[in-house]
Amino acid sequence: MAKKSILSKDSLTFLEKYLNNASPTGFETKGQQLWLNYIKPYIDDFETDVYGSVAAVINPGQKYKVAIEAHADEISWYVNYINDKGFIYLRRNGGSDHMIAPSKRVIIHTDKGPVRAVFGWPAIHTRNTAPGGKDEAPSMKNIFLDCGCNTKEEVEKLGIHVGSVATFEDEFMMLNNKYYVGRALDNRMGGFMIAEVARMLKENKTKLPFTLYVVNAVQEEIGLRGAEMISRRIEPDVAIVTDVCHDTQTPMIDKIEQGDLHSGKGPVLTYGPAVQNNLLKKIIATAEAEKIPFQRAAASRSTGTDTDAFAYSGKGVASALISLPLRYMHTTVEMTHKDDVENVIKLIYETLMNIKAGEDFRYFK
Repeated sequence: MAKKSILSKDSLTFLEKYLNNASPTGFETKGQQLWLNYIKPYIDDFETDVYGSVAAVINPGQKYKVAIEAHADEISWYVNYINDKGFIYLRRNGGSDHMIAPSKRVIIHTDKGPVRAVFGWPAIHTRNTAPGGKDEAPSMKNIFLDCGCNTKEEVEKLGIHVGSVATFEDEFMMLNNKYYVGRALDNRMGGFMIAEVARMLKENKTKLPFTLYVVNAVQEEIGLRGAEMISRRIEPDVAIVTDVCHDTQTPMIDKIEQGDLHSGKGPVLTYGPAVQNNLLKKIIATAEAEKIPFQRAAASRSTGTDTDAFAYSGKGVASALISLPLRYMHTTVEMTHKDDVENVIKLIYETLMNIKAGEDFRYFK
């Protein structure tokens, strides 16, 4: 007998809408509004900062403060140069992968509205036809956008200019009825999961003994900048961050370097300097008590996630990372197992149930 999902039909409708929306780094406003509209029925208040991070607040006014956090932005491209023939060259906004770009469709976001374009690429018959010629690989010097214009002036009349942002057009789908697939699961799925925690708290009429901040931060993809700002604003005592990590079971991934992590086998709990060990032990004890499957990973100097920004904010914040295994990160077919999504939600929710107001996670007291 199949187990009952904790996700409602309305939750999944929101998830699809949220994943299909574009929220490039630095231009997250529309996505943040979608997220806030969804979570508003489940919260008491919210606050924002000048760059667009949102902190939804549950049980405000308590001295002890806990944050659960994800980031809202996705990788994208900046228009950097338009040549006389109307071809558009780019620079990265975040960790965009030039290798996957050729033949992809994009939307260029302008003040006049969305403009569709494609990453053009010469046919195999026409590339390096000289004897002994070497096929040229995609690079930032040779990938370009074609929006159907023949001159620079024609491009500019569409509202496109240097600094315009382009995102891939690919949308959400289900694969084999068990994998969510699309662009920007990194980390729109995190925003969805923390919103679902807020929904469960409301629907279960849970009374928390502390103020909970449900934080969707901007600008993670270019250096954790949104989390850096919002953590200083809300000054939590505890932070539980959720992001994605690599499912390492697909071809071409080195398990010695990346670890042995599987989609479908549960959330990934990370060990590393930014992770506060007493908080991590509480999360592990919660997972074991609630029979929530989990995996372990090790970070070196940093986790590379907003955990680092929260951990080292102000006087220091007891922080931990709960990751969602993801295949094909920073592509248009990012892929994660629906069981892992539900187990991350459960683990965050149950951990909140086990945190006491005023709990001191320090090693020496």
